[in-house]
Amino acid sequence: MSVIRAFIAIELSEDIQTQLDEIISELKRKIGDVPIRWVPVRNIHLTLKFLGDVSIANLDMLKEILRSITASHSKFSISVGGIGAYPKPQQPRVIWVGVEAPPDLIAIQHSIESEAARLGYTRERRPFAPHLTLGRVSRSASAREVRAIADLLEDYKLGFVGVTRVSEVHLFRSDLQPDGAVYTQLYSASLGA
Repeated sequence: MSVIRAFIAIELSEDIQTQLDEIISELKRKIGDVPIRWVPVRNIHLTLKFLGDVSIANLDMLKEILRSITASHSKFSISVGGIGAYPKPQQPRVIWVGVEAPPDLIAIQHSIESEAARLGYTRERRPFAPHLTLGRVSRSASAREVRAIADLLEDYKLGFVGVTRVSEVHLFRSDLQPDGAVYTQLYSASLGA
């Protein structure tokens, strides 16, 4: 049985990607050589569900689930802005930019989560917190370096970045390569189709 790594996500407008690229560049300048794996801007997206290993045989069912869920929702917009870190600002491991979630986004994500669980994919234990990952702090970062990142994020004020119009939800394949993940869009389900 052949399997791929896959996830379901929303892509961002080119304008938002450009803004995020500028934010990452500024953070890199301010933080210096602290070991952070910055996400290439072409790979930044709003993840709705990380599926993990997916059997090729399940792809058609996943596509049908996406088509069915998106058909009952209209197009909507998401606002991007604010900066933070997981698990908490004082112990940054993931640096993110926030996403304001309208009710349609929450409903779509909950439906995807429920339908994926019915197919046997692990249900996410944490509540859905929409965000765009900019970078991941390396486990090799010293306590001093982690503190420097936390201090930077506390002082770095990031307001409203922009708006993305959402008209599709995508199923992506993720192939891990030595220089990072490569994402391939496998299917797009249009909202309100």
